[in-house]
Amino acid sequence: MRYAYAITAAILLSGTAAAVALEPPAQTAQNEPGAIAATAPRAGAPMSFADMVAKLQPAVVNISTSQHIKVEQPANPFAGTPFGDLFGQMGGGQGGGGGTPQTREATSLGSGFIISPDGYIVTNNHVVAPGAKGATVDSITAIMIDRKEYKAKLIGRDPTSDLALLKIDATNLPFVKFGDSSRARVGDWVIAIGNPFGIGSTVTAGIVSALHRVTGGGAYDRFIQTDAAINQGNSGGPMFDMTGAVIGINSQIYAGQSGGNIGIGFAIPAEDAKPVIDKLMKGTKIARGYLGVGPQPLDDDIASALGLQKNHGEIIRSIEPNEAAAKAGLKVGDVVTSVDGKDVTPDQSLSYLVANITPGTRTPIGIIRQGKPMTITAMIGTRPSEDVLAAKVSDGDDDDALGGDDNGQQGTQSASANALGVTVQTLTPQIGRSLGIDSSVQGVVIASTDPSSDAGQKLKRGDVIISANGTPTSTPAALAAVVAQAKREGREQVALYIQRARLPALFVAIKLKK
Repeated sequence: MRYAYAITAAILLSGTAAAVALEPPAQTAQNEPGAIAATAPRAGAPMSFADMVAKLQPAVVNISTSQHIKVEQPANPFAGTPFGDLFGQMGGGQGGGGGTPQTREATSLGSGFIISPDGYIVTNNHVVAPGAKGATVDSITAIMIDRKEYKAKLIGRDPTSDLALLKIDATNLPFVKFGDSSRARVGDWVIAIGNPFGIGSTVTAGIVSALHRVTGGGAYDRFIQTDAAINQGNSGGPMFDMTGAVIGINSQIYAGQSGGNIGIGFAIPAEDAKPVIDKLMKGTKIARGYLGVGPQPLDDDIASALGLQKNHGEIIRSIEPNEAAAKAGLKVGDVVTSVDGKDVTPDQSLSYLVANITPGTRTPIGIIRQGKPMTITAMIGTRPSEDVLAAKVSDGDDDDALGGDDNGQQGTQSASANALGVTVQTLTPQIGRSLGIDSSVQGVVIASTDPSSDAGQKLKRGDVIISANGTPTSTPAALAAVVAQAKREGREQVALYIQRARLPALFVAIKLKK
């Protein structure tokens, strides 16, 4: 009877197997758990990455764009002369006087990786964005490792995180999945696959050199640093860990004079990238938190001048009217130490913390004001586009309004130069207009600096000192009083809040002369 049951079971099992065989097998990711682990090099002593690369490389593509740029041409200098027709092509057509715009073609190259069998591709925004002002992207092409080409459609892009999502019309494609970048450790082996310099699919290996690396302080400026060779054209390509999981998207390089790899490359962590890609795939609008402040790192010198802990917090150098910070009562000179209970540190910037808060959320902001800790609650706003934020920054530099020594007629104060190394005078409306300083700014303007002083290296004639160590300095006497107070307290530096022409105001720590 056992024999009979065994035969019956065998028949049933074979029937089931036959039925399953009639259906197509479910497609799995190239880096599905277990598919890579068995072939990955053993930790600490890699013999070869070949088996791993063979599985992963088919899911990595080259990305190229075709663009056209309208370039304004100079006017024909021979217009209206006997040579006008001969040299009309220089800009004015047949002797015309105005330059005729010309259209030029351009291309860009980068990398990407497929994240679904139906053709969704992740890359960097800067790979598929117009490469210059006035440029238009005409087409995007994805090239597989077997050189098969597909026209790609731009599904969505996010300049803030420098991510973009493409789609090609294909099925049953090899693809890879995101891993958990939060588990990465300094010293872990990683592999980068991409298309450096457009020469074709290339594989490089290295280690994680640093985590949470901040390169500019932006809202999504927190990278994985690696010494795996990353060059121009690697942008948008994946960084894999030893299980084959995508833990980063290669995005930036710190290049030497040659513009090539010197062992310092940066990748967007998967933990930051995946939520953005998921929203782009669903067509969901990406909204980030915004406080409306101009933060500045609290470096060692400024922290010392203010008597604060270094590497803990960022100082507010500007506040935008009618934004979250202004409505909550934050002030210039406040040092923000935490956001929603998370410390503000060099590895976790104020912009990063705020950007990851849902707009409309009431959030506690920990600050230090005039040396006293306190908490302010802010209703987080919505971060504007990068173009809008960039437009807020202007420049200008003009110190012609300052004459030489005016014998004190404008309130010149040279006594402070003994300790601070500057000679100042009261900022008048006339001087302010000539310097491009907003009429609402009050302070003292630097007439001269002592070249041998710290101020002589960091400040210049025409800079306006608005406050010192948090105290307004609307007169030379007020500045001198702060300097004298700092010396009595044994401080070696003074934190000045300065305005230079049309540039954003900022804090500068100045060492006092002995």
